[in-house]
Amino acid sequence: MIIYKGNSLLDGVTPLVVIAIAGSKNSKTGDMVQTYILLDEIEPLTASKIGADYAICGDCRHRGTPTQDSERKTAKGRTCYVTLAHGPKAVYKAYRSGNYKRVVPADVWKVGAGRFVRLGTYGDPAAVPVHIWHKLLSASLGHTAYSHQDKHFDADIYMRSADSRSDAYAAAAAGQRSYRVISQRDYKSGRDALIDGLEILCPASVEAGRRTTCIECLLCSGAGSAGKSIAIVAHGSSGGGV
Repeated sequence: MIIYKGNSLLDGVTPLVVIAIAGSKNSKTGDMVQTYILLDEIEPLTASKIGADYAICGDCRHRGTPTQDSERKTAKGRTCYVTLAHGPKAVYKAYRSGNYKRVVPADVWKVGAGRFVRLGTYGDPAAVPVHIWHKLLSASLGHTAYSHQDKHFDADIYMRSADSRSDAYAAAAAGQRSYRVISQRDYKSGRDALIDGLEILCPASVEAGRRTTCIECLLCSGAGSAGKSIAIVAHGSSGGGV
């Protein structure tokens, strides 16, 4: 279902669309409503390649560098864990084919009612007016959300996406809980350990023994959840991202 259409808050001009998918078979997250933040007029791979994805990802370093290389399908050096050719591309294609119905603003809450919700399965939720998320979450059972952005950041619902120890410390100093990515190489070598007293290893991660799922844990719900910040070893085909 389409729960929002409007201009990105990150650049103020680019049309985007937010699509909520009813459920997921992701073994790590569990069965959550998934939300895709997509450009309205440019398909995801092309948006990445030409740099138009700034409107939905902002200055996240995992976007990579725009390129004109005819042999590349996405940005050069892209390290985001989201594989664009899978979920984002399929959802965008279905959207452009008219397969999703628009939900009237007053009924957005119904989409998340009685469900667990993942904000930004692809795309940074800070690109979307926060009142949309508050409506979606108003009758939900809980959520997870992450953002790399300083603008339009709501610490009550977002985790601060951290790419370094200094990012995690800065988030803590600002009263924010963070979700920090540790590279596989640094984790295995012991060069990048958890920050004592500030972080715990993601309980749903392989390294933590997959003791739970996101819907059972729900620690990644910003200041709305008590507890330490979270760190995770880089995952996905690129070995990066959050």
